[in-house]
Amino acid sequence: MTETDPGKTAARETTARQRWMAILARASRSEIETLVGAALPAHEILKAPETGTVMVEGRAGGAGRRFNLGEATVTRCVVRLENGAMGFSYALGRDGRKARLAAILDARLQSEDADGALLVGVAQLAAAQATARDLASRKAAATKVDFFTLVRGA
Repeated sequence: MTETDPGKTAARETTARQRWMAILARASRSEIETLVGAALPAHEILKAPETGTVMVEGRAGGAGRRFNLGEATVTRCVVRLENGAMGFSYALGRDGRKARLAAILDARLQSEDADGALLVGVAQLAAAQATARDLASRKAAATKVDFFTLVRGA
């Protein structure tokens, strides 16, 4: 008989939750509305959507010293469903409805089966985001100039 390590199980669940929260943060409001559906589940708003700013840091060349790039506007929200599950969300921008819907989805996803419709929807969003990121990366790579291959002093 093998016992499962509760620490490893909790780490796996945290990793999955971090993944879907990141996907929801990058999704548009219309994509989130599609996932939630027409009828919102009964929920209590623990922390109404509120907007603030966070400092964004950058790194020179992606690996150099850190520097303050500037501030970004972020909206956060916390809800609790009838079953007691709490959902949190942080989203760039000022869209309070998006933050509330993402928090509701976070709470619902915590009790979702591995093959549940919501998780399938989040996986589809992740695939679409990865495709868009790949396309943007390819467009940027097409304009890259390698200065070390240019002829010097000719």
